[in-house]
Amino acid sequence: MENGSTLRKRWGFRSNPELNMATDNTVRSVLFMLLSKLNNSDTRPVIPLGHGDPSAFPCFRTTQIAEDAIVHSIRSATFNGYVPPVGILPARRAVAEYLSQDLPYALSPDDVFLTLGCTQAIQTVVTVLSIPKANILLPKPGFPYYEAIAKSCHLEVRHFDLLPHKDWEVDLDSVNALADENTVAMVIINPGNPCGNVFTHQHLQKVAETAKNLGILVISDEVYDHIAFGKNPFVPMAVFASTVPVITLGSISKRWIVPGWRLGWLVINDRNGILKEHGIIDCITAYLNISSDAPTFIQGAVPDILSKTKVDFFSKIVNIIKEAANICYEGIQDVPGIICPSKPEGSMFVMVKLDLSVFEDIEDDVDFCVKLAKEESVIILPGNCVGLNNWLRVTFAIEHSALEEGINRLKAFCARHAKKP
Repeated sequence: MENGSTLRKRWGFRSNPELNMATDNTVRSVLFMLLSKLNNSDTRPVIPLGHGDPSAFPCFRTTQIAEDAIVHSIRSATFNGYVPPVGILPARRAVAEYLSQDLPYALSPDDVFLTLGCTQAIQTVVTVLSIPKANILLPKPGFPYYEAIAKSCHLEVRHFDLLPHKDWEVDLDSVNALADENTVAMVIINPGNPCGNVFTHQHLQKVAETAKNLGILVISDEVYDHIAFGKNPFVPMAVFASTVPVITLGSISKRWIVPGWRLGWLVINDRNGILKEHGIIDCITAYLNISSDAPTFIQGAVPDILSKTKVDFFSKIVNIIKEAANICYEGIQDVPGIICPSKPEGSMFVMVKLDLSVFEDIEDDVDFCVKLAKEESVIILPGNCVGLNNWLRVTFAIEHSALEEGINRLKAFCARHAKKP
């Protein structure tokens, strides 16, 4: 009989390697890696130019109306129990009314599905579309969470280009070239993350016509809706829902500066009943039946948050972000080795290109960001995380003095690593 200490049981489980590969390049994982590279002996504050979360800065505090709505919701003791998987009716009605303000038609509460932040909205729609042999078209650069979820669902990903020399418009020729009979949808992000662009009405119409001709739906990520401060006003993709079915994703996270409140939505804009006919709406409901719900007390507060927030709050936030965008864009012009192809006009980000020929000892965008974190305690997201190697995504939605300090440190870093004459 074998010695008990040498006996081994063959266990029947193992980890899922595809899940690890799908999530090793998400924003969270990369930023966590960069934070681990910080020099603990550097007593200067860390400058966070990598993550779109301005809530830590007092100038970006949310409106008191939203805070009061949360307090009232909790103290009412009305929202302590389970709720329908699609969300409570008053909150869904409030979202429908809020979004309908920008549309030529009125949404119904039945068009609205509340989610645990916009991330669950992404997870829901991508999972619902993940049928055998299907593929989905994603923008490059784009938000990596889409790709991570698609890969975890075995949904093939194909990338179409955004054109930096055309204010990051969709390269519709590449969309047409990539699509085939197994393509189910294309994703757009407007206002743009990571590019800081805002699509024109005319360009969105072309996107809608292209998608219609290909027989695919448009997933429009509008989590930064109305955070637009350039020549183009924000136009929701759902304006074109008579041309092509549109699924709109959004949340209160960015416009109200409360990403931690985790209240998002998935909205059906299906003027011709195409999504209903093909079972997509029933499948969304089925998926939410096995998912987590958005916090009930947040849902209870949504009607007041959406209907009572004053215009001056939104104007104040957009003006702060606009000024920060100007500080960032103008400051980067003087940084050696960094090129900004277009001025940001929306969201909280800008994409800038690295000219590696300027530097003595920088291998690529990841090497740049790791060394920048170690030497200057500045966190910037490497472009390969969003699909463009040797680019950087810079977040400018932070307090202005911190942003100026971050750009000064970035300039010193680039000068230090530049090739000597």
